[in-house]
Amino acid sequence: MLGGGTLGYFALTLPDTSQLGAAQRRPAITILAEDGSTLANLGDLFGQPLTLKEMSPYLPQAVIATEDRRFYSHFGVDPIGLVRAAVTNFRARHIVQGGSTITQQLAKVLFLTPERSLPRKIRETLLALWLEHRFTKNQILEIYLNRVYLGAGTYGVDAAAHRYFGKSAAQLSLFESAVIAGLLKAPSRFSPANDRDRALGRTAQVLDNMVDAGFIASADAVAAAKQGSQLAVLGRPGSRYFADWVADQVREFAGAGDRDLTIRTTLDPRLQAAAEAAIADVLSRYGQKYAVSQGALVALSSDGAVRAMVGGRDYGQSQFNRATQAQRQPGSAFKPFVYLAGLEAGLRPADHFVDAPIRVGDWQPHNYTNRYLGDMTLAEALAQSINTIAVQVAERAGIARVIAAANRLGITSDLAKDASIALGTNEVNLLELVSAYAPFANGGRGVLPYGIGEIRDTEGRQVYRRAGSGPGQVVAPELAAAMSDMLAGVIGHGTGKSAALPRPAAGKTGTTQEYRDAWFIGYTADLVAGVWLGNDDNSPMNRVTGGSLPAFTWRNFMMTATNGVPAKPLPSAPAATESPLDRLLGWLSPSTPLSTPLVPETWRYPSPQRDGGE
Repeated sequence: MLGGGTLGYFALTLPDTSQLGAAQRRPAITILAEDGSTLANLGDLFGQPLTLKEMSPYLPQAVIATEDRRFYSHFGVDPIGLVRAAVTNFRARHIVQGGSTITQQLAKVLFLTPERSLPRKIRETLLALWLEHRFTKNQILEIYLNRVYLGAGTYGVDAAAHRYFGKSAAQLSLFESAVIAGLLKAPSRFSPANDRDRALGRTAQVLDNMVDAGFIASADAVAAAKQGSQLAVLGRPGSRYFADWVADQVREFAGAGDRDLTIRTTLDPRLQAAAEAAIADVLSRYGQKYAVSQGALVALSSDGAVRAMVGGRDYGQSQFNRATQAQRQPGSAFKPFVYLAGLEAGLRPADHFVDAPIRVGDWQPHNYTNRYLGDMTLAEALAQSINTIAVQVAERAGIARVIAAANRLGITSDLAKDASIALGTNEVNLLELVSAYAPFANGGRGVLPYGIGEIRDTEGRQVYRRAGSGPGQVVAPELAAAMSDMLAGVIGHGTGKSAALPRPAAGKTGTTQEYRDAWFIGYTADLVAGVWLGNDDNSPMNRVTGGSLPAFTWRNFMMTATNGVPAKPLPSAPAATESPLDRLLGWLSPSTPLSTPLVPETWRYPSPQRDGGE
């Protein structure tokens, strides 16, 4: 009587089965590279519902052989399978085999939550019995194969076939059917998109199960297993940082809704592969020796189109995008905005300054080397990344002008009105820093970094197409050219010599206090790119400067990225003896060299020991 009452209670608390055919899902987003190749599939994807006769015959065979070999003979619950699983698990001393039938799994898929509890198991059993009474065996298997989750946002075998192999489930080979059947046990763990070797091992188990069940011969399994060397899943796991960044912007351009969308992006697969290889190479070869565990790289065309983005060493381990989300001090990589503000205030590259001890209130900035070189030109001070002169230039220009210049070129992070801004102590992210260098490369035009070129719905209707050219001229062409000349000196004979290319290039190194961050941001006439290296916990690296590993990594990437691209000159500045730049700024005579620090007027004194690095 007690048992009957308990069953009655669970029967009364079963979920509503009237919505058997309803499926709730997130819109599916297919993200394509510039060339139309698939980068990622996001959201939930349901394929076409197929009958068993329409599916590849290998698919139901592989599923039955692996998941429920007595499917056609039990009544929804398999007592023999339960006993066998219990014995196997007892011998192994942990769970290695489940006892749920395909019918029970369908009940769980359609009506129940993933929770593990006795009440849920009882409801699962009752629902399985109801499904067996309500549907035929073929109908149960058909519904199951059309609704089960198979990883990467796919529901049903047809969606999985399209996502993993680019074809309908009706066209799957024996090998491909075994791959998909192998996903049922753990969709993420055995996904070929996440771990190819693990997926192949699981596929071999499924093929062996099909032989044991009598569905195929051993020779068929051996022949199918040989196709493993050709397994190439659609999409690039390394581009998921970029795909996530793009997906976050879809609502802004396409609005909210439940439409499935296809997004064609600006990413260049060749450059993306080069960027991934460059970061992977430096971290694998030098990471342990120099105590650096993370890296990021961004490359833009001169109009702001993102051509490559690496947000970390392993997306599978960490989805945090260090190219767009990490706010870090740029150190001396911020100095170009200081020097630009100086030029806009009337200074010239040939003006002389004195590298000597300087004090601003209680703060006494030092050079990276703790040595002072005396008299030098403004251009040489930037090439050698002299901190004391950068502070003097910021003083001469005014902090407000420095902030305005940085904002105008694309720095959107908050910048404090602080003397130490000259040494890059305000935090920025890699993407905005790279985009802010673009005006130096393109003649002074501001850019807005973008990754979406076009969005279409499943009917092929255009939802969005990029138009416009950014904020326009943000730096006078003559000053952009003068900055390029000075930044070319960084690579030519300054702190960035390790970044030298066999073509015109310019850039700037950056290192923060105690070697917590190291940067190199640089460009050619066609491509602007930046590299950041550091640690997520902000721990110091082993004396890594912007002119060492980051410059080396930048060069490796750029050598591949520019291979086969004709070399072009950078925007060039007028000769120092000519008049266009003088006329632009009203210069009639050389400015007076600054030999002693001036008393700052409107600065807020910074805390001591906030020096930028090289």
